Amino acid sequence: MKLLISILGWSGSGLVIIAYALTLMQGQKYLRYGKYLNLFGGLFIAINCYYHNAMPSFFTNIIWTMIATATIFQEKKRKRISTKHRKLT
Repeated sequence: MKLLISILGWSGSGLVIIAYALTLMQGQKYLRYGKYLNLFGGLFIAINCYYHNAMPSFFTNIIWTMIATATIFQEKKRKRISTKHRKLT
């Protein structure tokens, strides 16, 4: 179990770093993917932190995950509204 938790933690760190790098290097081009990378990266790190009882980092990554989730839902809502608007015109 400890090995799985370590793999999740390191994978989560990698996903967050990749998301950050893509955002800096490519800007808007990979922004959609970055949201999902942040979502899963934050979640994996949070699991690792919870297992190791690192509560400040756990809460930080839970908030990170909630922000990523909120932005994904906002994007989907905007697309739905945009699609409805195009159909009406």
